[in-house]
Amino acid sequence: MKQSEFLTMVLPFKDKLFRLAKRLLVSTEEAEDATQEVLLKLWSKKGKMATYNNVEAFAMTMTKNFCLDRLKSKQAGNLKLVHSNYGDDHTSLQHAVEARDSVNWVQKIMEELPEQQKMVLQLRDVEQYEYEEIEALLDMKPTAIRVALSRARKTVREKLMQKHNYGIA
Repeated sequence: MKQSEFLTMVLPFKDKLFRLAKRLLVSTEEAEDATQEVLLKLWSKKGKMATYNNVEAFAMTMTKNFCLDRLKSKQAGNLKLVHSNYGDDHTSLQHAVEARDSVNWVQKIMEELPEQQKMVLQLRDVEQYEYEEIEALLDMKPTAIRVALSRARKTVREKLMQKHNYGIA
């Protein structure tokens, strides 16, 4: 496989790999490193790419496993927590601050979710994967995916409501 063929195959979902790594590792720098490592591993397996049914699913699984291994390693204690601030220049300052605050709260709430719920929520609601794709990636039954997603959404919703209704009774 030529480099151009490899790039054509991998570049369309490179950002998804990064977002998944960022969700798991939190730190932008760590997520960039993880994405680069996965891309290097994919490059080393480029000769076998044709044997994979779904290269994107394979790459996402590699990213998930790499990040989870990274978190379990001794180096995990050294991970730097860096949160992205999402902004929109076309909104008022107050709306921008509120939106950034809400995004930060959702990120914090997602970090506290059990690993399975966190992964399902990330893949379905952030990455927009179909249930069948999540089933293949996480090796879960469709019912378990729907239950985990429902519980994750409910937890996020309840904790956001608690945050926004604080002091109002």
